[in-house]
Amino acid sequence: MQTILSTAHDKTHPQWWSASFLLLVLVFALVNFANAEESSTQTNSFSMEDFAKVAKIDAHAHIQTRDPGFVRLAKDDGFRFINIAVHSNSRIEMEFRHRTAFLQHTENPERVAVAASFPMAGWDDADWVERIIAYLDGAIAKGAVAVKVWKNIGMDLRDKDDRLVMIDDPKFDPIFRHIADKGIRLIGHLGEPKNCWLPLEEMTVKNDQNYFRNHPEYHMFLRPEMPTYEQQMAARDNMLARNPKLPFIGAHFGSIEWSIDELGKFLDRFPQASVDTAARMGQLQYQSNQDRDKVIAFLTKYQDRILYGTDFSIAPDAIASDAHQRARERWLMDWRYFNTADEFAVPELDDKVRGLALPKAIVEKIYRLNSEKLFPNAWSTGD
Repeated sequence: MQTILSTAHDKTHPQWWSASFLLLVLVFALVNFANAEESSTQTNSFSMEDFAKVAKIDAHAHIQTRDPGFVRLAKDDGFRFINIAVHSNSRIEMEFRHRTAFLQHTENPERVAVAASFPMAGWDDADWVERIIAYLDGAIAKGAVAVKVWKNIGMDLRDKDDRLVMIDDPKFDPIFRHIADKGIRLIGHLGEPKNCWLPLEEMTVKNDQNYFRNHPEYHMFLRPEMPTYEQQMAARDNMLARNPKLPFIGAHFGSIEWSIDELGKFLDRFPQASVDTAARMGQLQYQSNQDRDKVIAFLTKYQDRILYGTDFSIAPDAIASDAHQRARERWLMDWRYFNTADEFAVPELDDKVRGLALPKAIVEKIYRLNSEKLFPNAWSTGD
């Protein structure tokens, strides 16, 4: 026994050297593997330094000013835009929004494309559908590449009998067929985030809490007489099922921002549909904090169906440099999330988030290629 113990502790014994050498080789291999994996991630993903070098499209912006300065500043960041003229109940306000949207397109046709909307006034008139089709033809002639429908349909607009008008009302179908025939896209902000039907203290992200605190008229938890979240989504799905040739972009992750599982089911059911990320990054980050690999897998599977957008709005009297600085903060934060593995704070959540470090090929689809595919003639040049 003494001989065996002595041999086991004898560092000159050949067995000890052999075991030590194998241990060192193993440690060296593990370190090299970790370094190689980190290096591979860095090589396959864009860095923060790449931000301005990569061509990008914000597919959901509201540039409501006549000043072209913001767009020209954003050129240095590599951005082009789909500028959405959202609906307004005020005819004067709606005309202004469209006028400024087309002005931005005229000033920077290589940078700004327009998504129009249509007025809902006169819904009960016998010739309303014909008037709207003529209205949209005028917008398309001026360069509109998409048409947006808004949450007023399903949450505000009522007919002469005081019934809430939903997006699956058959009266819309001739308009949607016309949009499809013209080869442009329908962008739909229909319903609201699911948090809208929860009390403020149960909402998952701060931006929803702030919005519905300030806009109680749209906080459906306070209005149980209104359609439920499920009814809003069902109306949209009924409309899409009746219009399978209509290219559809679900704004704000299609109002299915709360569950990538449910969003995947929606995309599987409607192959003509895509979604944008506008104003719902916090909900995606909330889910990646719970299961980062699952979110990466979702973005990988549906990489051809997701468009980057912010919902950033620039007021008519905004100072271009100030607006650009605010937009750039959002753009850089989102870029950091998609492209790096950094941990950092975001305004929507209390907890820090960790970036996804997506491959360059996926990022280029989300940030540019998918929008270019959906809007092939949106910008006069590709510069």
